[in-house]
Amino acid sequence: MTTTPSWAATTLPVTATFGGDDDASPLVVLLHGRGSNEREILPLAAHLPAGASYVAVRAPIAEGGGFAWFANRGIGRPVAESLAETMAWFRSWLDTQAPAGRPVVLIGFSGGAAFAGGLVLAEPQRYAGAAVMFGTLPFEAGVPVTDERLTGLPVLVAQGDQDHVIPAELLGRTWSYLHAGSGAEVTAHRTPGGHGLTPDTIDVLASWLTSLLADQD
Repeated sequence: MTTTPSWAATTLPVTATFGGDDDASPLVVLLHGRGSNEREILPLAAHLPAGASYVAVRAPIAEGGGFAWFANRGIGRPVAESLAETMAWFRSWLDTQAPAGRPVVLIGFSGGAAFAGGLVLAEPQRYAGAAVMFGTLPFEAGVPVTDERLTGLPVLVAQGDQDHVIPAELLGRTWSYLHAGSGAEVTAHRTPGGHGLTPDTIDVLASWLTSLLADQD
């Protein structure tokens, strides 16, 4: 017997927006890290290109003074049932914001990167692109991680050489899968720093997104 999580009764997630609200423009969804919230990631949008609507979404599970996208069985290792529940909740909201034909780009940091990865692996045709920033894909978490799963999908992966938050094995596996197995159109960036967005990483993200949005015109 399964029970409905308390947050599932929420009709819509808490969000914060930046930029235009044209329903015809691409929608860029910002997904914060574990223990954070939508307000902490929203300022990133000010450094990203115009021509899109930006929305930061609050994760549904309260944790540590902030919020999380899924229950963990270890850092970077989502509980499959929890991830399935939160992805279904997110997709219900997304359907109200982006009907078929509206491009949607996911930008996830840390835990939000794993969540973004789960979404695109589950439904690669639903998204115009995804940025996996300083996080891992959700391996062994109920979403397919098969060869050519992301064929043709633009994906930015950014990692820090001194990242001691996400297990090195998961970072390496994510890097290898995106480059060698996924079929994605990968843009890759490595920084000598740790687990955090740096000015050079934001510049790379902005450039990648500019090119991606130009392809949507």
